Amino acid sequence: MDAKTEELKAAHDVLAEVYADRLAGALEVMPIDRTVLSLFCELTLAADLGAAVGDVGCGTGRLAPYLAAQGLSPHGVDLSPEMVRVAQRDYPGFSFEVADLRALPFGDASLAGAVCWYSLLFLPPATRATAFSELARIVKPGGYLVMAFKAGDGELRRGGRSMGLGIEFDAYWLSPEEMERRVTEAGFGTVFWAGRPADGQESTPQGYLLARRTDEHHRQAGG
Repeated sequence: MDAKTEELKAAHDVLAEVYADRLAGALEVMPIDRTVLSLFCELTLAADLGAAVGDVGCGTGRLAPYLAAQGLSPHGVDLSPEMVRVAQRDYPGFSFEVADLRALPFGDASLAGAVCWYSLLFLPPATRATAFSELARIVKPGGYLVMAFKAGDGELRRGGRSMGLGIEFDAYWLSPEEMERRVTEAGFGTVFWAGRPADGQESTPQGYLLARRTDEHHRQAGG
């Protein structure tokens, strides 16, 4: 594991209990997030490819009950062992394991869909193509990928400093244009995209992208 990945993992180990407390019930007061996730669930089930989906970068596991309530069978993965421990504790009826999204523990074309809810903003430029290719690898042709992200200029930022916990990590708020380009190059076609202004304590607009895995996987070498 490289130093930046180790730094990110260690920071999120520290953040696990903080997130479990702060994000508990957050989805209940976020109708836009629920709407986008519901659309993903409806389209995934309608594709008749099964109910198994990956919650990639699942954090504390907070999306699992919602996805399951819509009829899907989520399997969460996260880089942070502490995030996974908290998810297993708080949502014992679901599957969670430690994994890097650049090397996912799912077979080729094994899932009906994948969810990346604010989990792609930590990818440095050199590894983005690998990560998006992994997402394309695990989703069946005709399956769906849904993402939420902080929409920005793609510049490197150092996250975690303001929390007073002695942690830092790299983060990138990517533009909607780059997110769409990445999914297209990996082998998905855009179905729906949306955004909303920053709300409350947020410092940046939020973006949403829903894409469908195409039959042909057009891999692009490089970043």
